[in-house]
Amino acid sequence: MPARKRFAAPLSSLLLTSALCSLPGAVLAAGPAEPAYGPELEGFDYPYPVQQYRFTSQGVPLHMAYMDVKPATPNGRTVVLLHGKNFCAATWQSSIEALSKAGYRVVAPDQIGFCKSSKPEHYQYSFQQLAANTHALLESIGVKNATVMGHSTGGMLAVRYGLLYPDQTEQLVLANPIGLEDWKALGVPSLGVDRWFERELGTTADKIRSYEKSTYYVNQWKPEYEPWVQMLAGMYRGPGQRIVAWNSALLYDMIYTQPVVYEFPLLKMPVLLLIGTRDNTAIGKDAAPAELRPKLGNYAELGKRAAKAIPHATLVEFSEMGHAPQMQDPAAFHAALLKGLAGK
Repeated sequence: MPARKRFAAPLSSLLLTSALCSLPGAVLAAGPAEPAYGPELEGFDYPYPVQQYRFTSQGVPLHMAYMDVKPATPNGRTVVLLHGKNFCAATWQSSIEALSKAGYRVVAPDQIGFCKSSKPEHYQYSFQQLAANTHALLESIGVKNATVMGHSTGGMLAVRYGLLYPDQTEQLVLANPIGLEDWKALGVPSLGVDRWFERELGTTADKIRSYEKSTYYVNQWKPEYEPWVQMLAGMYRGPGQRIVAWNSALLYDMIYTQPVVYEFPLLKMPVLLLIGTRDNTAIGKDAAPAELRPKLGNYAELGKRAAKAIPHATLVEFSEMGHAPQMQDPAAFHAALLKGLAGK
């Protein structure tokens, strides 16, 4: 298995910790504390070799970046990791390590519109389309059946994948998925693509960090989270800022307008729900009426509600974790994950 890559430049005071040296991320030009990356995350190193699946979709040639990590001692199963909206395949690093060590083949793609994959100028984003892209990628590398694990927005995509391809989905794992409620039906106003685009153009590392601290990590912060902040912010500092922001706006509109919560009862496969109960994520919450905001993103309740709606669900709760339990406490998260995979 290839060794993890290290930062290509000395770290400034922002990242002064030796622990960071084992995490991915190479600086392009703007200095080690404020890197600028290309529109397809050029200059940022992933922990394993990146391959490209090339295909045509909606009349446009596209490429989908992915890591395909094969274990030293295979157990015959494959896990497909679907990242969230503010994440990339690289942020699955610790999960890839834990799964690979346990014998699983791991495939971790960047979806179209994200990270190292294509960012088309015009694309009708839907969870159906992203699921079809992912299915085609898996077919191209000989994966016929898999456990599909999605985090955050990737959880919504995993549900859609399981609904479209039930016979090829052995199990779903949903780690703090969003979409456990329908925000528009609850009263969150529609922003529309143009307003999302304006908001995305204002993306900065400080805004990302502040949001992640309060939502992902229960108002706690560790130095090892910082490279993932810079990974995202670096694309907005680089020459592809507008195309990155535009695709992000299209994706936010997809998330808001395409709920999957109503279809939970249709899932046929075993579903493992891994929920940090202190999560409070809800798309567009800051634009919602003030009296509505406290009622949105209550994962302590939403996880239980999802477990009741899904026919073959197992719920595991992490009482002190937020939106990203796999990063906040990798040891506890992966112990629960491996136990849940073994007992499907």
